[in-house]
Amino acid sequence: MGCAHKVLRELTDVIAKPLSIIFERSWRTEALPEDWKKTNVTPVFKKGKEEDPGNYRPVSLTSIPGKVMEQLILDVISKHVEEKKVIRSDQRGFTKGKSCLTNLIAFYDGMTS
Repeated sequence: MGCAHKVLRELTDVIAKPLSIIFERSWRTEALPEDWKKTNVTPVFKKGKEEDPGNYRPVSLTSIPGKVMEQLILDVISKHVEEKKVIRSDQRGFTKGKSCLTNLIAFYDGMTS
């Protein structure tokens, strides 16, 4: 666990209320705090020679409170989509528990039936 995660976990009782106020205000105004929009792009080594810049991939490190809010919104949207059956059961992409592999299996099963 990173240092920021550890600090947030230890301060949960102190920051929960202020964060909920920020989340609510952001939701109502459809705007994020400016600091939450900033990212730090860090190169992460993949493989090969470390001297070759092509052997690194960029990773964006974003605000942890922003990620928490994003996850909360995703959970609410996912629950709504699931409860209201917005996505057909045969939809594979971007559906939890389904993938290209399950799509291929379903296709193969349909073709061989």
